[in-house]
Amino acid sequence: MYKIAVLPGDGIGQEVAREAVKILGILSGQQGHEFQHQQALVGGAAVDAVGEPLPEETVQLCRGSDAILFGAIGGWKWEALDYSIRPERAILGLRQKLGLYANLRPVKLLDPLIDASPLKPGVIRGLDLVVVRELLGDLYYGKPRGVEVIPGGKRGTNTMTYTTEEVRRIAIVAFDLARKRRKTVTSVDKANVLETSEMWREVVSEVGRDYPDVQLNHLYVDNCAMQLIRNPKAFDVLVTSNMFGDILSDEASMLTGSIGMLPSASLGGKIALYEPIHGSAPDIAGQNKANPIAMILSVAMMLRYSFDLPKEAERVERAIVSVLVEGHRTEDIRQEGTKLVGTSEMGDLIARHLL
Repeated sequence: MYKIAVLPGDGIGQEVAREAVKILGILSGQQGHEFQHQQALVGGAAVDAVGEPLPEETVQLCRGSDAILFGAIGGWKWEALDYSIRPERAILGLRQKLGLYANLRPVKLLDPLIDASPLKPGVIRGLDLVVVRELLGDLYYGKPRGVEVIPGGKRGTNTMTYTTEEVRRIAIVAFDLARKRRKTVTSVDKANVLETSEMWREVVSEVGRDYPDVQLNHLYVDNCAMQLIRNPKAFDVLVTSNMFGDILSDEASMLTGSIGMLPSASLGGKIALYEPIHGSAPDIAGQNKANPIAMILSVAMMLRYSFDLPKEAERVERAIVSVLVEGHRTEDIRQEGTKLVGTSEMGDLIARHLL
């Protein structure tokens, strides 16, 4: 039996998490595997209920689980709160408390969605890359940070910082992954301007020497952003820092047709966290419009990485493709001639293929 902490969060996080639980319910009992889940408060929902975005009770549930499914957090409702208790502090706190330093974001174009991509089919067909994003360093955690009053106004400070060990361990994740794929790593930095990036490049190059069978390329982040549009299939494994990875993976998500298609796995500690890369989308929350596929693909990643159940993961992925082949689409990936369905309907259709 596998214990899973489900943290729906805010906005459409609540809706897509329900669909993930629906899939777990179908899978539980099949092939002798049992999936037990328990929900907890996180983000804005936790702020409203107990006054803080990451209650200790939630942390303890996560520590006592075999894996975590995370929805989305934040929204307009909480934007006026003090920075220290905004919903977004929850995911940053969880990553830090659980030692989740490596974020894997697969970017794979499913054949039925080739016309949903804004790029030409000839450029995008066959796209299959992975962004490996460092999660515990950079501007997100560096100190000093904050806003201070100075003569004439204010001054905001955030510090980009990395240690040798932080860069080395994320580079090892990327090279190990590349060995199982097409044996190419592209490291993304801004070494022509930032000293931190210069050190990043040096350390990644050192790690690369231990992987003579893997080709290592270096790109500046601005050039990488351009190449992701110009020739996305040139990439295999892309490793980069926290801030650059956040931006580039959102850009890459649109290559697949929608940010609602990209799952992620946050690894490094004893317990991994799985979540779609999209936000809480308060503009469509509660309207049954959200695409649950990224969340359901996150379930597949959980099956593969945390539970070592690759066959079950493949079943979930095949079920998604089958539904798309049938022509069912949520609003974000809708194309002419396809059948529009809502969040719960998409989850039902995928679940049906798993029965």
